Amino acid sequence: MAISRARKEELIAQYEEAVKKSTALLFTDYRGLTTAQVDRLRAAVRDTDGSVSVVRLTLLQLALKNAGYPVPMELLSGPVAVGFCYGDVPAVAKAFRAFAKEMDKASTRGGIVGHRVVTQAEVEAIADLPPLEVVRAQLLGILSAPARGVAGAVAGGVRQVINVLNAYAQGEKEQAGIAA
Repeated sequence: MAISRARKEELIAQYEEAVKKSTALLFTDYRGLTTAQVDRLRAAVRDTDGSVSVVRLTLLQLALKNAGYPVPMELLSGPVAVGFCYGDVPAVAKAFRAFAKEMDKASTRGGIVGHRVVTQAEVEAIADLPPLEVVRAQLLGILSAPARGVAGAVAGGVRQVINVLNAYAQGEKEQAGIAA
């Protein structure tokens, strides 16, 4: 179905805005899926701070080019739905993987993370990553471990000095009690 030039320019602007807001784009083949099934994918991705759009490929290619992103022609052929990741990329990748397992017809093709084109295998690896909150907690634990060790060593040294001073004071009290 033909669309007007004004509508094409509007779609390019929408795609470009979504691309610029996204931390990653994931591409999936939706050939053979019903509208209800695509809507289920949209709902699953929406729950992970993302969105899914069935796009006009030539307009998406122009939007990617305008936004300064690579245009992966090998991923942009045939019927393609794009997952825009606005937050945690692994969560969206997991939603895509779960949907692909549920629907034998759907498959994730690859994507763009940052400004780098990634393969299907790399998207699968991203889906295996823990959520961002878990990674932050692990990093915080790694960073705080040396500080806890230093604090423990300093506290232990101070404790030893206090024990020596306390023993010395006790010894003087005992000597004073004997001499009196």
